[in-house]
Amino acid sequence: MSALTRPKFGAHTKLFHAIKHALTPVIFLGAAAFPLAAHSQYNMENLDRGLVAIDRKDGSVLVSWRWLGQEPDNTSFNVYRNGTLLTSSPLTNKTNFVDTSGNPNANYAVEAIVNGASQSLATTHVWSDIYRTIPLQRPPGGTTPDGVAYTYSPNDISAADLDGDGGYELIVKWDPSNAKDNSQSGYTGNVYLDAYEISGEFMWRIDLGRNIRAGAHYTQFLAFDFDSDGKAEVAVKTADATKDSQGVVIGDSNADYRNSAGYVLSGPEYLTMFEGQTGRALNTVNYVPARGSVSSWGDNYGNRVDRFLGGVAYLDGQNPSLIMSRGYYTRTVVAAWDWRNGQLSQRWVFDSNTSGNSSYAGQGAHSLTIGDVDADGKQEIVFGAMTIDDNGTGLNNTRLGHGDALHLSDMDPSNPGLEVFMVHECPSCYGEHGIEMHDAATGQILWSHPGDYIDIGRGVAMDIDPRYAGYEAWASRGGLYSAKGETISSTRPSQINFAAWWDGDLLREILDNNYINKWNYTASSTTRLLSAGNYGAASNNGTKATPGLSADILGDWREEVVWRNSNNQELMVFTTPHESEYRLRTLMHDPQYRTAIAWQNVGYNQPPHPSYFLGAGMTTPNQPHITIVGEGTVQPPAPTGDAIQENATGFCGYEGTIDSNHSGYTGAGFTNTTNATGAGINWNLHASTAGTYRLSMRYANGSTARGAVLNVETTGNSYPMAFAPTSTWTNWQEEYVDAHLNAGYNSIRLEANQAAGLPNLDAIYLADGLTAAACGQTSSSSSSSSSSSSSSSSSSSSSSSSSSSSSSSSSGGTTAGLACANGSTDTWGTGFVLNGFQVENEGQQATNNWQVTLQFDQPVNITNAWGVNVETTGTTVVATSVGYNSHLNPGQSASFGMQGTSATAVSNPLCSAQ
Repeated sequence: MSALTRPKFGAHTKLFHAIKHALTPVIFLGAAAFPLAAHSQYNMENLDRGLVAIDRKDGSVLVSWRWLGQEPDNTSFNVYRNGTLLTSSPLTNKTNFVDTSGNPNANYAVEAIVNGASQSLATTHVWSDIYRTIPLQRPPGGTTPDGVAYTYSPNDISAADLDGDGGYELIVKWDPSNAKDNSQSGYTGNVYLDAYEISGEFMWRIDLGRNIRAGAHYTQFLAFDFDSDGKAEVAVKTADATKDSQGVVIGDSNADYRNSAGYVLSGPEYLTMFEGQTGRALNTVNYVPARGSVSSWGDNYGNRVDRFLGGVAYLDGQNPSLIMSRGYYTRTVVAAWDWRNGQLSQRWVFDSNTSGNSSYAGQGAHSLTIGDVDADGKQEIVFGAMTIDDNGTGLNNTRLGHGDALHLSDMDPSNPGLEVFMVHECPSCYGEHGIEMHDAATGQILWSHPGDYIDIGRGVAMDIDPRYAGYEAWASRGGLYSAKGETISSTRPSQINFAAWWDGDLLREILDNNYINKWNYTASSTTRLLSAGNYGAASNNGTKATPGLSADILGDWREEVVWRNSNNQELMVFTTPHESEYRLRTLMHDPQYRTAIAWQNVGYNQPPHPSYFLGAGMTTPNQPHITIVGEGTVQPPAPTGDAIQENATGFCGYEGTIDSNHSGYTGAGFTNTTNATGAGINWNLHASTAGTYRLSMRYANGSTARGAVLNVETTGNSYPMAFAPTSTWTNWQEEYVDAHLNAGYNSIRLEANQAAGLPNLDAIYLADGLTAAACGQTSSSSSSSSSSSSSSSSSSSSSSSSSSSSSSSSSGGTTAGLACANGSTDTWGTGFVLNGFQVENEGQQATNNWQVTLQFDQPVNITNAWGVNVETTGTTVVATSVGYNSHLNPGQSASFGMQGTSATAVSNPLCSAQ
């Protein structure tokens, strides 16, 4: 396949802690003696191949299909036309194929080969063009009580497998022409929800009734397989006189709670779960949060009380939960629901009126987004400027106030985890941060630009310029910005609404209105790729100009766009005609992207983003941790290479103890790290070639799930991990991660990202091509065989209780706005480790390529360093930043450390920065 390699920017800035103990060079060789355990995460749809074939009108046919999330890396594909094999050998590098002698009247088939075994063929006929139509059953218009006529047009759309056939059906919301914003008075017509097979068959209709007002902020419908039975349900707010597909009325069929201004500010409110295959109402409960007093939400006429949002989140890391909310200008209430055994049950409620939550009031957006922001294996709700943890408590809050646009992904691969890009509405709230990117886990502002003290009404983020690592972002004020906040150009794309992966490269295209543009980054202009309006396609939601849906619902990883026809009689499903040399698993098996498709229709529609960086210079994403409904958990392949146990070659340090008080471990014991954020274990590895390698860790976790991050110091990349409970401390399982390693020496560290620390670790198993490397080796060192000795003194004990170490704080100095401080020196005999040193930018401007000078009291020999490159001259060590931590904004800091030897025990050095 085409190389997917990330530039050597770190994806995490947590750096290695010091190595405290001398190690005995013993290595455990051979494959794991225990089978890998199932990783119970993220129940996902059992999708079919999604095969599609397009007549490209040049004598060729493009055939495109899904690479499924449960399929291993070695999956390959054959393509057939009318039974004739077209591929000379199975395709391993892409999931599309151009038949240059294509026949528009032919049938095409794709055969997957998984672990050497042929799978059943998927077949399709050729589309006559790049779109297909779905005929709609348009509701008849009507007249409001004050005599105003209205008609209907298809508005927002969602996709879900309603009937369990492995393909997506489309759920369509019909809006009347008199739909209102909450700030506008007036009656509206009823809102309808329809379901259609993507092949065109009508399935059912739900009438939400006269007591549900029409408008973007009123009806948020969530289509998802909430109970993981293989068929999706549809959840939506209902009221008296709502009628399901069978004609059954919810509540009082005669009730009419509309006031003379057209608002519905009294009467019961419900939440109903409908059966996806039939549209039949399954269970109805009172809507939470309740309306209560209208004026308690920020006004007294019915605007802010009825600002609703909705979503789907895997709050326990395995099962989807329904998220429904009310309010975001002032009071904000978010409720989580589970759908189990045919019943809706409330999981938790977050209320900004609750004691301790007052700072979360007024921090919502006109949309929400959902993802695992803290790398604990569970998803959180990013509700605008604030984020709610999976347990229903506040996680972080920028306090910059309400906003109109919101995006979540790994936008900056050099920053830990995920980032949020948001624009804000209230100048007195956002101050100098009208346009900003913040860390999704902590809420720390990474960069910002002023908003000219006005409401910033638009903002979008996607990778459109390969010259800059990560996403680019722009808004309705300012220029085009890099993922670091640099101004790339004062000229920004004029389209600021939506995004789609459409052509063959990894950059994303700009979707707006009824067309798709490509950004010409050298000329700061756009090129038109698709003018869907030429075929009759029309956008929705006024100047928001959004499609009905944009999602990866067919073919390979590129996205389809579903528009309504301007005649309002049909949908138009467009799919790309472009060949691609890149191969990615279907985006719909990335849990963050999949939940984004569920909430795309909510409020001000926003484009979906995956949980990983998808763009120029990306690395191949890890296989998702998912369980396919009906198939069981995706099993990682068993490790076949070396294993490293505690106190063996390649085991290079830890914070904690080596224990043997729980049975079932291999070797002499297991590593029990300190219960603290940042506690971890270091290993050194040697890779025969650069590439992505699987590392499997045998662990026991008798408590709750524990999150961690695997940092690869030599590449600067990091990879989140989640260690599920194993029920007891004597039940051992395996968890794996796929990490990109350089050829030669690699120093890695597994580090806890929460206060409970790591689980008990028995061993790390290495993929073929990896061997253990002696501690202290560098990338220029000679080959690391198992006979290599540890760089630590072999006469020292590996037990922390028997090592003689002293610790003293270093003094610090400040140069040009940079400060170096907060370090300590641990010594044992002639060995030492500098632990927890930091350099912080205390100035007013960002800095690049910082340098630290450490002055020792005697000559030293530095044998290992993390977070810095070092040069030693006698008693002086000059340490310089590495690529991934060289850029420090004001207030940001970077950690570093090093290990070495000296003639006698060293004292703490004097640290100064420049």
